[in-house]
Amino acid sequence: MLEGILPLLDGLFNGISTGAVLLISALGLAIVFGLMGVINMAHGELMMLGAYTTFVVQNVCKLLGPAWFESYVFLALPVAFLVTALVGLVLERGVIRYLYGRPLETLLATWGVSLILQQFVRSVNWVLTIEIGLFCGLFFGAMWFLSRRLDWERIKNWAIALLLPLSFGLSWATGTFLGQTYKLAVTQPWFGAQNVDVTAPSWLRGGLPVGSFQMPYTRLFIIGLTIICLWGIYLFLQRSVWGLRIRSVTQNRSMSSCLGIPTAQVDALTFSIGSGLAGIAGCAVSFLGSVGPNTGQNYIVDTFMVVVVGGVGKLVGSIVAAMAIGTANYLVGSGTMALMLKPIQPLFDFFTFFSTTSMAKVMVFALIIAFLQVRPAGIFPQKGRTVDA
Repeated sequence: MLEGILPLLDGLFNGISTGAVLLISALGLAIVFGLMGVINMAHGELMMLGAYTTFVVQNVCKLLGPAWFESYVFLALPVAFLVTALVGLVLERGVIRYLYGRPLETLLATWGVSLILQQFVRSVNWVLTIEIGLFCGLFFGAMWFLSRRLDWERIKNWAIALLLPLSFGLSWATGTFLGQTYKLAVTQPWFGAQNVDVTAPSWLRGGLPVGSFQMPYTRLFIIGLTIICLWGIYLFLQRSVWGLRIRSVTQNRSMSSCLGIPTAQVDALTFSIGSGLAGIAGCAVSFLGSVGPNTGQNYIVDTFMVVVVGGVGKLVGSIVAAMAIGTANYLVGSGTMALMLKPIQPLFDFFTFFSTTSMAKVMVFALIIAFLQVRPAGIFPQKGRTVDA
């Protein structure tokens, strides 16, 4: 009897761990899409930036010594959060703020941003970094200076039309001069199109033996990290002043503005937190395989499915949906479901046909489509005034 239970326990653990990966990648999206109504197609690329940040922190800690390398994970997590939160803040201030209430436009705009970020990772080098930094300093610095000295609203359009080409020209000329004069690596990208590997520290290798199978420490770490992130988000939204403001703006933006809540700051903070969580997710998934420019594309569809199936704006729904989708994917794709139903020949043949990763995904997507026909608002639909907000 134990021999029949162990494969099921193995399948359930791997399914839950797969669900934890989906959940930690969907947490940021659940906030941005669920609470703000923004379809962020660049969420996967923010995860990718978090994974590359982990790779960079790992290499720096390798140079500092073995003791640093063994604990680099605890440095990589906050750094990945800060890097992607900053990128998210720039994205919200520069693009998303003009598209609130227009979800299809946010989808197209963030899809374009995702392509830019993918190409950026493939091509980034010292010259490009200097050019981008100089452009941001000149353009945004000049806008900040002029907005405090002149009648900004009257000259805004003219100032942007003048500053944009001027900042770009100066940045490009400076980058070209430095590349030709000091022979900086103009054509040598930092990462390139090939994948890079993140090596887990020794305490994350191996697994915890349970009977005849092992629970990998990496998966246990991701499950624990997901629980910590969930608890942190819950406390922030329910117990903090800014969390109260976020929930208020989510339910009624106009009334919140009338009550003096700075809705623009709330939007920026919410998007930054969602982007930072994507960076933590990228740090976590970097331990499961190699990291490349297309890493985020492997998760974006599944994370959207988690948010939609769970119910828009419902963290509890995201938890249930992630566990259900992850467990179903693994049990069907690994052949565990077919093995369990072996005495029933028709069901055994049916699940054997779907016992590959790609076919299991097809089956799960078909089940999700059928489920949404019955409950289009998800497992936990919004109720009350939130539906009309």
